[in-house]
Amino acid sequence: MSYSCSRLSPLRGLAVVVALAVAGALAVSAGLFAASAQAATLPTVSIAISKSSATISGALESGGVNVVTTSTGVKEANVIVFLLKPGVSVAEAEAFIKEKKVHHDPNNTAKLGSIVFDAEAGAGHKNETQTVLQPGQYLLLVGEGEGEAKLRTTFTVASAKAPATLPTPEATIRSIEFGFRGPSTLHDGELVRFENEGFLVHMDVVFPVKNHSDARKAVKDLLTGNEKGLEKLIAGEPFGAGPLSHEAFQQETITAKPGWYVQACFMETQDGRDHTRLGMERIIRIVK
Repeated sequence: MSYSCSRLSPLRGLAVVVALAVAGALAVSAGLFAASAQAATLPTVSIAISKSSATISGALESGGVNVVTTSTGVKEANVIVFLLKPGVSVAEAEAFIKEKKVHHDPNNTAKLGSIVFDAEAGAGHKNETQTVLQPGQYLLLVGEGEGEAKLRTTFTVASAKAPATLPTPEATIRSIEFGFRGPSTLHDGELVRFENEGFLVHMDVVFPVKNHSDARKAVKDLLTGNEKGLEKLIAGEPFGAGPLSHEAFQQETITAKPGWYVQACFMETQDGRDHTRLGMERIIRIVK
């Protein structure tokens, strides 16, 4: 599914980008999230993006971390962190990228590793997200706007003697084949975990609409593939997580405006059908 609407573009591009090389990324507004007070007790990993470089610093040890993503000179930096399987080299991953085997099915990346983190940071803003890092070799891929995500750097996470534990989320939303599980009402200021319990790569996009009637229309448009109708219903910046691989998760404190939202996964099946047309869409409400 391709959208010209800048507030959700490019969703299909993002679905293809997933891990190792493709255009697009989830347009998650950094302003929609605020760091949990509990995040201050977590080790911090900082990802700094510029036009010419990407650096990662801080507590590169296994366990719970608070990831702070910033960008300078990049209007919309899209960051994907990919964990390589033991024994898979960076050279193998680069060769896989060049063969373009992930362009039409990002699940092919499973043979190399998994997508464990996804974030977006606009110029002058920061994104704070909590996740758990496992020991191992990682790739840091960065795209700008609708541009192709490219491998910027690699880093290693060491095994911590006493790994930090993430704070318990107040709500957990789980992606499965093909649907969502968890509360359909969230609270402003709530720490929410987005977790992929499916075996396929899934994304979890939550976008605002004006009212409940528009939410119902949006769900209908998603089920029928009515892109033009859907674009007219989007009433602000989306938030959420993904794409993420099986068992990957991340959590953020939501500060999105109370109102009606629609939750969706815009990944595609091998035969080209959007997951939204298979049941991965539902109405969400955010209250105070």
